[in-house]
Amino acid sequence: RKQATDYSTSSSDDEFESKPSLTHKAKRTLRRRRKLEKETKQLIKQEELKRLHKAQAIQRQLEELEERQRALEIFGVKLERELRGESDSGTKDETQMLHEWFELVLEKNKLMRYESELLIIAQELELEDHQSRLEQKLREKMAIDDSLKDEMDLNEEDEIFI
Repeated sequence: RKQATDYSTSSSDDEFESKPSLTHKAKRTLRRRRKLEKETKQLIKQEELKRLHKAQAIQRQLEELEERQRALEIFGVKLERELRGESDSGTKDETQMLHEWFELVLEKNKLMRYESELLIIAQELELEDHQSRLEQKLREKMAIDDSLKDEMDLNEEDEIFI
């Protein structure tokens, strides 16, 4: 009997000693998880800021581009009038004015292509931002235990995947 009592006492002591180590491991795992989540949130925030700065730079470039296009338009109207003979300035010869006209058209086309490129880049940024928000929302949904999710939560997860 004494041996059985000693055995049961020692096994319960082992269980008691292992429980604190499990809670210690659980606490450590929880700390690591929280640290990882915090670092992930910081990275997401940094990426958002990069996209915001890039979007602001694109917006400035589009505004500058618009100003340049307006100036070219004004110059083009003036040049057209000169070519038609509606303007008083007859100092330039027609070949020089035609040369300026073609350069103006080339410059205007170049600016339009550049504007298209900027708009595509802006659209890419919007899509990246949308993707980032969806990933964050999905992470939040996946962090919830499946047993705690209702049908609405499951449907929202499915919509994110689609």
